Amino acid sequence: MSDAVRETSRADVPADAPVLRKLSTLDRFLPVWIVAAMALGLALGAWVPGLDDALSAVEVGDVSLPIAVGLLLMMYPVLAKVRYSELDRVTGDRRLLGASLVLNWVLGPALMFALAWLLLPDLPEYRTGLIVVGLARCIAMVLIWNDLSCGDREAAAVLVAINSVFQIVAFAALGWFYLQLLPAWLGLSTTSAEFSVWAIVLSVLVFLGVPLVAGYLTRTLGERRKGRVWYEGTFLPRIGPVALYGLLFTIVMLFALQGDAITSQPWDVARIALPLLAYFVLMFGGSFALGMRLRLGYAKTATLAFTAAGNNFELAIAVAIGTFGVTSGQALAGVVGPLIEVPVLVALVYVALAARRRFFPQEVPA
Repeated sequence: MSDAVRETSRADVPADAPVLRKLSTLDRFLPVWIVAAMALGLALGAWVPGLDDALSAVEVGDVSLPIAVGLLLMMYPVLAKVRYSELDRVTGDRRLLGASLVLNWVLGPALMFALAWLLLPDLPEYRTGLIVVGLARCIAMVLIWNDLSCGDREAAAVLVAINSVFQIVAFAALGWFYLQLLPAWLGLSTTSAEFSVWAIVLSVLVFLGVPLVAGYLTRTLGERRKGRVWYEGTFLPRIGPVALYGLLFTIVMLFALQGDAITSQPWDVARIALPLLAYFVLMFGGSFALGMRLRLGYAKTATLAFTAAGNNFELAIAVAIGTFGVTSGQALAGVVGPLIEVPVLVALVYVALAARRRFFPQEVPA
């Protein structure tokens, strides 16, 4: 839940009221706004001739400029809320860091590989596209889901930074392992693919580096000039809603750009959606259970679960298009990723908040 939500929660609602009644109107109906944004994007893509070409005319790191703007608007307010002076508290938690590394870079890609082969054995292009999605660990929207679920912001910032570094150094090697080496060992068909390391570096620098620097400078200068009380009590609530507006704008642009690929092949979309749905639910549930087992507390457990369950579909789409072509089945699999991920992870935000009331009652604010 964002600071803006906490500040604008209804004062007349009893402390023991259900979580939904305490949320602002924007957050309470977030699933509705997201579905509406997806529908609007699909409608724009279908009704406005040449819109996809116009949106793709200018790109930043192989991502359409309007989508890039939406991502930056979405991430900046969240990163401006991070208390950077408290990052040492997170980096010293070896249980959290170790669990995140294993979940993101061992179990996550392996689970997507297994689901892709189990559920799409006859569709090699879609299968390859899903494996690529599994390799692209989340560095963007996870900050929104973490914030909405009242996760640990400082922990999320650290884990996202770690994912970014690993994405640069390990993405290509893992792609070779899961598309060529492991299938050959198992007697399965292999896929040849070359990944642009520079494209991955540029994606990380733009979509994490820019808002991270902006957020750090905003907090540092804001606290220096006005103090922490003003910064967190006045400034952050003003910019908080921008993150959700950026999220909704990004969804509209993404589905306007890729809507034709989705609407023209509904059965293929359904086949691709099944392993994705299983992946998100299994990764989130398993990660949340692990966090509870490690006694990380609710905030860090939620952060661990969302950083493990989310994927960097912007990077996955860019890699699929750059490697296999814009009309390829691999690219379609990447496009279907956010179609499933966005509503599922929004639902999991509510699941996490319900789990906090059930398993961490001592951490529920009065």
